[in-house]
This record gives sequence, structure tokens and C-alpha cells, in this order.
Amino acid sequence: MGVPLPTATTRWRCTLCGNLTRFDVTRTVRAVEYVHLDLAGEPKVEEREVVSETIESVRCRWCNAVDQIELVDRPGADA
Repeated sequence: MGVPLPTATTRWRCTLCGNLTRFDVTRTVRAVEYVHLDLAGEPKVEEREVVSETIESVRCRWCNAVDQIELVDRPGADA
């Protein structure tokens, strides 16, 4: 089940307990990264381009409800 990402005018809310701030998010990300290795062989990602991102599930940290998340308006988003 895909869960929509919050936008500039919306945010997540747990429908069971009302939580607005704490969630465990499982996502699949496809990305292209430019990795630079230093002389010791330690990698460092210097550029990252996200090709696609899918939210697989969202679990509420307060009540452990899985996939009971809805999008609600952010306060003051219309301003």
C-alpha cells in the first residue's frame, strides 16, 4: 500500500491516536550517486539525484498503528 508524501500544505496524522510528529517510514528509493573515494578508500557521496521514491508503509510511533495515516492540512499553509 502506498502512502502519499506530505507536501508544503499537508502533513501526516495518525487516524487512531492523532499523532502529528512521530512516524517510522519504510521507503524504497532509487538514486544515482557520485561517490568519491579518498586515498584510504573511504567513500563519500558528493552528489545524489533521487530518480524515484515510494513510501511503502508508515507506522505511528505513539500507538504502533500501521498504515492508518492520513494527509491533513498544515496550519497556516494558506498564508
